[in-house]
Amino acid sequence: MKAAYIFRLASRNMWRSRLRSVLTIAGIAVAIISFGLLRTVVDSWYAGAELGASGRLITRNAASLAFPLPLSYGERIRRLQGINAVTWANWFGGIYIDEKHFFPQFAVDPESYFKVYPEYVIDPTELAAFQHDRRGVVVGSKTANKYGWKVGDQVPLRGTIYPGTWSFTIRGIYHGRDDKVDTSQFLMHWAYVNENIKALVPSLADRVGIFVIDSSNSANAAITSASIDSLFRNSLSETRTETQKAFQLGFISMVDTILLAIQTVAYVVVLIIMAVMANTMAMAARERTREYATLKALGFSHAFVYSLIIGESVTMALLGGGLGIALTFPLSKAFFSATRDLFLVFEVMPMTIMLQVIASLLIGIMASLAPAINSSRVRIVDGLRAVT
Repeated sequence: MKAAYIFRLASRNMWRSRLRSVLTIAGIAVAIISFGLLRTVVDSWYAGAELGASGRLITRNAASLAFPLPLSYGERIRRLQGINAVTWANWFGGIYIDEKHFFPQFAVDPESYFKVYPEYVIDPTELAAFQHDRRGVVVGSKTANKYGWKVGDQVPLRGTIYPGTWSFTIRGIYHGRDDKVDTSQFLMHWAYVNENIKALVPSLADRVGIFVIDSSNSANAAITSASIDSLFRNSLSETRTETQKAFQLGFISMVDTILLAIQTVAYVVVLIIMAVMANTMAMAARERTREYATLKALGFSHAFVYSLIIGESVTMALLGGGLGIALTFPLSKAFFSATRDLFLVFEVMPMTIMLQVIASLLIGIMASLAPAINSSRVRIVDGLRAVT
């Protein structure tokens, strides 16, 4: 009963200065929204790596991805025990219109690529047409929708790694097995690209960027990876084999500093609004010095005054936090719609919501500590003399 009574008094006190309270609650809501969105950006970067199949391995040059591997490695890998299928891919790096119109482009083996990536769903007729047309391509539904492409359209690309103007015909559009599958890729024939490379850059011919391996037992991924790498140890092109998740995390590690900066900003936003909230509560406590002194004169304890100030602060913080959490979901959807080229998924995780609740509570408690302690220590005589 006492807690409910304090909460009721704190709520009434909070609305005595309506404009100040509304602005403070709005500020807390904005801070909690910002915190949630920034946390979700970081989570989404790492979420892409979690989507890789556990039994899928990636083999690349041990020195760097910049150095390709001989195509002949593929057949040797295929003969190892525990290997279901092997395919390969080369980064193409062409420019469509200009650098702003970016989408991932890979030269792949049309016969084996979709077997290793069953999550890429394509009409069998379109797949057959792609396999029989060396200048044909398969495009992900997201990229196709973005540019309004359809089957039969011609797509010109200006080569960067491989010079010249390349023209491709869309023979198929693939979709994802679910909404977490990457449907932004532009897939062309490796053999067609390799044929032109022999004339343009002979030293890069018959080489691939990565081998993608479907292993039969994901639990033995480490053993299989070691077996693959031991095949090519002490060769001119040694390999490094890792799970698809580890491979993708390697790319994420390149932007670790940026992700750390985003996380830091998220917590700094909370600290800033905590300081603003502390100032608000200090102003409110100063205005009510005589009232708190009167309560003490009537027999109310220091703890009651202390609880009254903390209750008001926590109530205000939770109102702002609740509003911020509620708005995080529609705003995250709008943000994802505007940045679909950057993220495969953009979901507000339960941990983010929990951190938002904790942040709201901390803002309310920490902002009220100094005003509550100062007000509870004020002597009755001094408090009654205070001019408000």
